[in-house]
Amino acid sequence: MPEKPTHWRRAAAGLVLFGVAFGFVEAAVVVYLRTIYEPVRRQLRPEQPAGELFPLIAKDQIPSMPPEARRLPAVEAAREAATMVMLAAVALVVTGDRRLWLPAFAVAFGTWDLFFYVFLKVLIGWPATLLTWDVLFLIPVPWAAPVLAPVVVSLTIIGGGLMALRRTVHMRPLHWCGLTLGSLLILVSFMWDFGNITAGGLPHPFAWPLFAAGEALGVGAFLHAVLKSTAHGRLSMGQS
Repeated sequence: MPEKPTHWRRAAAGLVLFGVAFGFVEAAVVVYLRTIYEPVRRQLRPEQPAGELFPLIAKDQIPSMPPEARRLPAVEAAREAATMVMLAAVALVVTGDRRLWLPAFAVAFGTWDLFFYVFLKVLIGWPATLLTWDVLFLIPVPWAAPVLAPVVVSLTIIGGGLMALRRTVHMRPLHWCGLTLGSLLILVSFMWDFGNITAGGLPHPFAWPLFAAGEALGVGAFLHAVLKSTAHGRLSMGQS
């Protein structure tokens, strides 16, 4: 059974502080990328309103882009991978216990993603609403969804991560299955329309039912583990 950090609040505060600061760095990078991307977009899609992400530049249009711009998708995908490594490393360093790495990573990742949108709104007034579509990741294929979806995921994993840092949560195989399946359903909802988006089409309606099923399954599995852990703890105290 993993022991909770003596100063779990300090660990949580460090993770949140890093996530907020890293969220600003991410937002600043996107501001720079949009500045670079805008002239290319105007050249290839002059009819597209300024500030609109979709439709994306299609694969067959990439050869007509300037050489320096053609490298950007690969560079951006590598940067995204490096970002995940940084968040994972910080989570491990802050907790000092690999068994607490996952909840720590959830707090750092969720805070980073949430404040990324907060700072984009402050810096450039984007997104216009929570239903504005965004490209979330490029690995292994483009993920896309209304901003509301990743915000819900961020809030969910921050809450779950903080709860797991504060107290021991006994995750049994059934709980892990529910959490994993729920996460996969959410990922599938994000990647559901990647073929159309990659081809330069406008996003089709988001797969909200699939997303909601994933959220419900993952949250339900975690909360069931929390309740079982609480009951087990009370039983142990009663027997001591």
